[in-house]
Amino acid sequence: MLQKADAIAYRTVAPGEKARIKLFLLSCFHDSPNFFLVQKTMQAVVKSRAKPGLWLEEVPIPKAGADDLLIRVVKTSICGTDVHIYNWDAWAQKTIPVPMTIGHEFVGVVDLVGDHVKGFAPGDLVVGEGHITCGHCRNCLAGRRHLCPNTQGVGVNRPGAWAEFVAIPQSNAWHADPSIPLDVLSCFDPLGNAVHTALSFDLVGEDVLITGAGPIGCMAVPICKQAGARHVIITDINPYRLELARKIGVNLALDVRAEKLADAMQTLGMKEGFDVALEMSGSPKVFADILPNMFHGGKIALLGIMPGSAAIDWNLVVFNQLTIKGIYGREMYETWYKMTALIQSGLDISPVITHRFPYKEFREAIELMKAGNSGKILLDWSTLSS
Repeated sequence: MLQKADAIAYRTVAPGEKARIKLFLLSCFHDSPNFFLVQKTMQAVVKSRAKPGLWLEEVPIPKAGADDLLIRVVKTSICGTDVHIYNWDAWAQKTIPVPMTIGHEFVGVVDLVGDHVKGFAPGDLVVGEGHITCGHCRNCLAGRRHLCPNTQGVGVNRPGAWAEFVAIPQSNAWHADPSIPLDVLSCFDPLGNAVHTALSFDLVGEDVLITGAGPIGCMAVPICKQAGARHVIITDINPYRLELARKIGVNLALDVRAEKLADAMQTLGMKEGFDVALEMSGSPKVFADILPNMFHGGKIALLGIMPGSAAIDWNLVVFNQLTIKGIYGREMYETWYKMTALIQSGLDISPVITHRFPYKEFREAIELMKAGNSGKILLDWSTLSS
């Protein structure tokens, strides 16, 4: 097993060698090539009872089929979906089979590959697409997998990644660039939401409104900037998250309890409204405020999930000739390529990552996220500090 001295020695290595050695060390977490003949169970965070809460339990290691990868999880991040499951709200009760290992945002190292797997080998650093598609519907056959109507979710409909191991199809794995920090890689799933939403429309020279300064909204700020937006404004009612948006470079962070969008536009010299809006709050009131502040012919990308009864002024949509596009997940795999390339080109989302916990402290991490005084929160499943 790796000893404390190994971790100390790793920290003294020249930066240029760290990526190569990191992969070697991570692939050496187990004692021998016969590891799987010995270890049959693993620790995992499980929704094991149909009531509020989550529990750390010993469960069987998932079996990897012929087309699957078994991945040793290194880091995970917390999503709003995980909080819904923890709270056991109406959506979770309707959706989550019990028991279920949760979690879908992760980075890990391939530990075992199925007999039919090509292009992946033990020791590869990977991230995973959390939407498992059917492969045989019209959209899947046409290469539009993100539009598959039969999608299953890792950590929602099938065992997830808040565990020592997760198994996913090779078609859902993405080779991670080892030069990208593990913390950032663990957030690739939500970063993909931000990239998919932000890049839905041309942003060059445009004025962009982001509603909702949660982690995905904050990640969208530097994406819009790097894609050529002129002004980026973000709105929220949470002072902590508005300050986080300022740290990541937004032109104006607006507390809509005390300030109006019209006043913000005047401050920035905008005369005709926003060209593009990215709705990430899921608030009907916020969405209603977007429509009259859009440039005629403006475009709205809708990521936030509205209540089914949310009202909309269709006259504004029709007479102002607005375009509204619904966004769900990521485009497979164009979004993964683009977010990798954006980071390689200088995109920095690390300020959005505000807290890190050992995985055994997942309850404290979830409660902090519920309080709203955080950005992205990570859980560390490794035995070696990176």
